[in-house]
Amino acid sequence: MQRSGKFWGGMVVVALLLAAVAWWQRGPIAMAIMQRQVSSLTAMANPLAALPDGLHVGLCGAGSPFPDAQRSGPCTVVVAGKRMFVFDAGSGASRNLALMRLNAGQIEALFLTHFHSDHIDGLGELMMQRWVQGTARQALPVHGPPGLEKVLQGFKDAYALDQTYRTGHHGEAIAPPAGFGGAAQTFSLPADTGRKVLLSEPDLEIVAFRVSHGPVEPAVGYRIRYKDRSLVISGDTSKSAAVQREAMGADLLLHAALSPTILGVVEKGFADAGRSHLAKIMHDVLNYHTTPEEAAEIAKAANVKALVFNHIVPPLPLSALEQNFAKGARQIYQGPLHVGRDGDWFTLLAGSAAVEMGKRP
Repeated sequence: MQRSGKFWGGMVVVALLLAAVAWWQRGPIAMAIMQRQVSSLTAMANPLAALPDGLHVGLCGAGSPFPDAQRSGPCTVVVAGKRMFVFDAGSGASRNLALMRLNAGQIEALFLTHFHSDHIDGLGELMMQRWVQGTARQALPVHGPPGLEKVLQGFKDAYALDQTYRTGHHGEAIAPPAGFGGAAQTFSLPADTGRKVLLSEPDLEIVAFRVSHGPVEPAVGYRIRYKDRSLVISGDTSKSAAVQREAMGADLLLHAALSPTILGVVEKGFADAGRSHLAKIMHDVLNYHTTPEEAAEIAKAANVKALVFNHIVPPLPLSALEQNFAKGARQIYQGPLHVGRDGDWFTLLAGSAAVEMGKRP
């Protein structure tokens, strides 16, 4: 017993000494950790090369205009084979891409669903990062509905001085003036079908389709097919027959969702605080978004393999609230259902029927 007491006493002394050394060396230890983290971020010049063949989907922003520590402004990154596309560019988009160990310089094109501020307020930074990280010699192709030219011109004007600073400081070999900003690829949707094929290749197709987000007009969603796998991004919309049509048989439906019950708590809070104008805004947004239950009805009717909620309204600061958010939807849709967070990663391997959910490997 005495010998055992001495042993444990000695172990405590050793632990204290190790803790003291760690505290004394905390600076060098922190630098060593920093070096390893930087190495992991920069080890691969082409992070897409290691991905298995398939359709990969990442949430570079799962939130809305509300401040939410778990969810930045709307942004979805899609890797089809070895080609990277981004859909919407909310605040935090480029930072989240970096945290997901993706190279913004490899973005082939950007697609916008509409021009609400929370879907475009990260656009300037995203275009800047794509320019300098990839030493781009052509502006980023940006696809969107009419009005796109005005949006891009505004960002070009806002960043014009910064462009001259970057090129002047780093030189044209690093920051070529011709690669700065975005090149508008404006499309209109036919009145009869409400859909338009924007890219059509044997292994890859991207289709835009009209959704209902009035008074925002037009607003669109996207269907992406790579080989035998498919994804539908709803965009912001009230419950839409067009989303259901495009989602028929899709592997993954990424649908914006708003909980009236939880948002009602926010509305009442603003009203009780005398902030009636914000309370009215909370009430107004109900009529042009889809509830989790309605999105689940669409997923069930379309027989999609998995449903993921994004553009989460309102914020869910406690993880337990995610259960409340999705409870009714889970009673309707029996397939895999996930409440999105920034950094979520979904893998749809070519030649498979599985939908893998997790974080970026």
